[in-house]
Amino acid sequence: MAFSKQKRRLKIRKRIRKTISGDATRPRLSVYRSNKSVYAQLIDDVSGKTLASVSSFHLGKEAEGLTKVEQSKLVGKTLAEKALKLGVEKVSFDRGGYLYHGRVKSLAEGAREGGLKF
Repeated sequence: MAFSKQKRRLKIRKRIRKTISGDATRPRLSVYRSNKSVYAQLIDDVSGKTLASVSSFHLGKEAEGLTKVEQSKLVGKTLAEKALKLGVEKVSFDRGGYLYHGRVKSLAEGAREGGLKF
């Protein structure tokens, strides 16, 4: 049976989510990638709340003129700054079924440079 890209990604995402969950001390850093933007959230799965979120779409002028990979790195750094303000240093990285390559990898590197540990 042939899977479309989206079905394959959702299948992988389910498998990842079985093992990764976030709580208040170590939230889950969830990544979503669209064709134009990249979105990242810190999620406390126990209470079901989003602690912080950033997207390249909402960065506006800061992200203007940058490549999508550079925008992803900026999103990671910005999310790390928000997390540190909330007192969060350690997170669980949830790549959302995407390959750890390109924009997803760039976001992770930006978050690590910003001070998050995972």
